Amino acid sequence: MSLLNAGVYVVHLLFAALWTGSVLFAWYVVLPLARDGNLNASPLGTVAGKLTTISRASAAVLFLTGGHMAAAAAGYTVESLTGTTQGHLVIAMIVLWFGLAGLVEVGTSKLTDGTGRDKVREPAHEATRFFQVGAVFAVLLLVDAGLIISSRMGIFLL
Repeated sequence: MSLLNAGVYVVHLLFAALWTGSVLFAWYVVLPLARDGNLNASPLGTVAGKLTTISRASAAVLFLTGGHMAAAAAGYTVESLTGTTQGHLVIAMIVLWFGLAGLVEVGTSKLTDGTGRDKVREPAHEATRFFQVGAVFAVLLLVDAGLIISSRMGIFLL
Protein backbone atom coordinates (compact mmCIF):
# COMPACT_ATOMS: atom_id res chain seq x y z
CA MET A 1 0.00 0.00 0.00
CA SER A 2 1.35 3.39 -0.94
CA LEU A 3 1.78 6.20 1.55
CA LEU A 4 -0.94 8.17 -0.26
CA ASN A 5 -3.43 5.31 0.04
CA ALA A 6 -2.59 4.82 3.71
CA GLY A 7 -3.14 8.52 4.34
CA VAL A 8 -6.48 8.42 2.54
CA TYR A 9 -7.58 5.45 4.68
CA VAL A 10 -6.58 7.29 7.87
CA VAL A 11 -8.41 10.49 6.90
CA HIS A 12 -11.45 8.46 5.86
CA LEU A 13 -11.59 6.61 9.18
CA LEU A 14 -11.02 9.77 11.24
CA PHE A 15 -13.90 11.61 9.57
CA ALA A 16 -16.14 8.54 9.76
CA ALA A 17 -15.45 8.31 13.49
CA LEU A 18 -16.05 12.04 13.99
CA TRP A 19 -19.33 11.98 12.09
CA THR A 20 -20.80 8.81 13.56
CA GLY A 21 -19.61 9.70 17.05
CA SER A 22 -21.15 13.16 16.81
CA VAL A 23 -24.50 11.76 15.73
CA LEU A 24 -24.47 9.16 18.51
CA PHE A 25 -23.51 11.82 21.08
CA ALA A 26 -26.30 14.14 19.93
CA TRP A 27 -28.86 11.33 20.11
CA TYR A 28 -27.71 9.85 23.42
CA VAL A 29 -26.67 12.97 25.38
CA VAL A 30 -27.83 16.24 23.85
CA LEU A 31 -31.41 15.41 22.84
CA PRO A 32 -32.42 13.86 26.19
CA LEU A 33 -31.12 16.96 27.98
CA ALA A 34 -33.07 19.19 25.62
CA ARG A 35 -36.26 17.10 25.87
CA ASP A 36 -36.06 17.36 29.67
CA GLY A 37 -35.60 21.13 29.47
CA ASN A 38 -32.06 21.03 30.87
CA LEU A 39 -30.60 22.98 27.94
CA ASN A 40 -31.30 26.51 26.84
CA ALA A 41 -32.08 27.36 23.23
CA SER A 42 -28.75 29.05 22.58
CA PRO A 43 -26.48 26.08 23.44
CA LEU A 44 -28.82 23.68 21.65
CA GLY A 45 -28.71 25.86 18.55
CA THR A 46 -24.92 25.99 18.74
CA VAL A 47 -24.70 22.20 19.04
CA ALA A 48 -27.06 21.77 16.08
CA GLY A 49 -25.01 24.19 13.99
CA LYS A 50 -21.75 22.46 14.80
CA LEU A 51 -23.27 19.06 14.08
CA THR A 52 -24.45 20.33 10.71
CA THR A 53 -20.93 21.55 9.94
CA ILE A 54 -19.38 18.24 11.04
CA SER A 55 -21.93 16.29 9.00
CA ARG A 56 -21.45 18.28 5.80
CA ALA A 57 -17.66 18.34 6.05
CA SER A 58 -17.51 14.64 6.86
CA ALA A 59 -19.87 13.74 4.04
CA ALA A 60 -17.70 15.65 1.58
CA VAL A 61 -14.43 14.18 2.85
CA LEU A 62 -15.88 10.65 2.96
CA PHE A 63 -17.16 11.04 -0.60
CA LEU A 64 -13.71 12.06 -1.84
CA THR A 65 -11.66 9.58 0.17
CA GLY A 66 -14.16 6.76 -0.33
CA GLY A 67 -14.13 7.37 -4.07
CA HIS A 68 -10.34 7.22 -4.07
CA MET A 69 -10.33 4.05 -1.99
CA ALA A 70 -12.91 2.35 -4.20
CA ALA A 71 -11.31 3.30 -7.49
CA ALA A 72 -7.57 3.55 -6.89
CA ALA A 73 -6.82 1.60 -3.74
CA ALA A 74 -9.33 -1.28 -3.94
CA GLY A 75 -9.81 -1.28 -7.70
CA TYR A 76 -13.58 -1.81 -7.66
CA THR A 77 -15.33 -2.06 -10.99
CA VAL A 78 -19.03 -1.97 -11.78
CA GLU A 79 -18.96 -5.75 -11.99
CA SER A 80 -17.21 -6.21 -8.66
CA LEU A 81 -19.56 -3.74 -6.96
CA THR A 82 -22.71 -5.35 -8.28
CA GLY A 83 -21.58 -8.97 -8.42
CA THR A 84 -19.81 -9.64 -5.12
CA THR A 85 -20.77 -9.56 -1.48
CA GLN A 86 -18.00 -7.08 -0.75
CA GLY A 87 -19.29 -4.87 -3.56
CA HIS A 88 -22.77 -5.06 -2.05
CA LEU A 89 -21.30 -3.94 1.27
CA VAL A 90 -19.75 -0.93 -0.45
CA ILE A 91 -23.08 -0.08 -2.09
CA ALA A 92 -24.81 -0.47 1.29
CA MET A 93 -22.26 1.91 2.78
CA ILE A 94 -23.05 4.53 0.14
CA VAL A 95 -26.79 4.17 0.76
CA LEU A 96 -26.29 4.45 4.53
CA TRP A 97 -23.97 7.43 4.00
CA PHE A 98 -26.64 9.30 2.00
CA GLY A 99 -29.27 8.33 4.55
CA LEU A 100 -27.24 9.54 7.51
CA ALA A 101 -26.48 12.83 5.78
CA GLY A 102 -30.18 13.38 5.09
CA LEU A 103 -31.28 12.41 8.59
CA VAL A 104 -28.78 14.78 10.20
CA GLU A 105 -29.84 17.61 7.88
CA VAL A 106 -33.52 17.17 8.75
CA GLY A 107 -32.87 16.59 12.47
CA THR A 108 -30.63 19.61 12.90
CA SER A 109 -33.06 21.70 10.87
CA LYS A 110 -35.84 20.77 13.29
CA LEU A 111 -33.60 21.80 16.19
CA THR A 112 -32.52 25.14 14.74
CA ASP A 113 -36.08 26.04 13.67
CA GLY A 114 -37.19 25.65 17.27
CA THR A 115 -34.21 27.27 18.92
CA GLY A 116 -34.74 30.31 16.70
CA ARG A 117 -38.10 30.68 18.51
CA ASP A 118 -36.45 30.11 21.91
CA LYS A 119 -37.95 26.63 22.14
CA VAL A 120 -36.04 23.56 23.33
CA ARG A 121 -38.34 20.70 24.31
CA GLU A 122 -40.58 20.80 21.25
CA PRO A 123 -37.77 20.84 18.65
CA ALA A 124 -35.90 18.14 20.57
CA HIS A 125 -39.01 15.92 20.46
CA GLU A 126 -39.44 16.64 16.74
CA ALA A 127 -35.79 15.81 16.00
CA THR A 128 -35.56 12.69 18.17
CA ARG A 129 -36.91 10.21 15.60
CA PHE A 130 -34.46 11.47 12.95
CA PHE A 131 -31.54 11.09 15.33
CA GLN A 132 -32.71 7.66 16.51
CA VAL A 133 -32.72 6.40 12.94
CA GLY A 134 -29.47 8.31 12.33
CA ALA A 135 -27.88 6.52 15.29
CA VAL A 136 -28.89 3.17 13.81
CA PHE A 137 -27.44 4.23 10.44
CA ALA A 138 -24.22 5.35 12.15
CA VAL A 139 -23.79 1.99 13.87
CA LEU A 140 -24.62 0.13 10.66
CA LEU A 141 -22.01 2.21 8.81
CA LEU A 142 -19.37 1.22 11.35
CA VAL A 143 -20.37 -2.46 11.20
CA ASP A 144 -20.35 -2.34 7.41
CA ALA A 145 -16.89 -0.73 7.42
CA GLY A 146 -15.62 -3.43 9.75
CA LEU A 147 -16.96 -6.15 7.46
CA ILE A 148 -15.38 -4.55 4.40
CA ILE A 149 -12.00 -4.10 6.08
CA SER A 150 -11.91 -7.57 7.64
CA SER A 151 -12.92 -9.13 4.34
CA ARG A 152 -10.18 -7.26 2.46
CA MET A 153 -7.67 -8.40 5.05
CA GLY A 154 -8.78 -12.01 4.70
CA ILE A 155 -9.96 -12.21 8.31
CA PHE A 156 -13.62 -12.62 7.52
CA LEU A 157 -14.22 -13.92 4.04
CA LEU A 158 -17.51 -13.01 2.42
